[in-house]
Amino acid sequence: MTVLLEQALTEVKKLPASEQDIIAGIILDELADEAKWDAAFAQSQDQLARLAAKARDAIQAGRVKNHGMDDL
Repeated sequence: MTVLLEQALTEVKKLPASEQDIIAGIILDELADEAKWDAAFAQSQDQLARLAAKARDAIQAGRVKNHGMDDL
């Protein structure tokens, strides 16, 4: 455990149980959300690689125009 996390937990321990539970819920929700994003990202690598290859092909074929912000 990192020093910062130990510090945070020391402070959380000083709070009433109801507030500790709220903070615990926030942390657990955040961890679950991160796990979902990690899984989604891991499952999308093949699709992202295909899209990147398609974009490179379009650029090389001259089907993509380079526009600056003023051209939008």
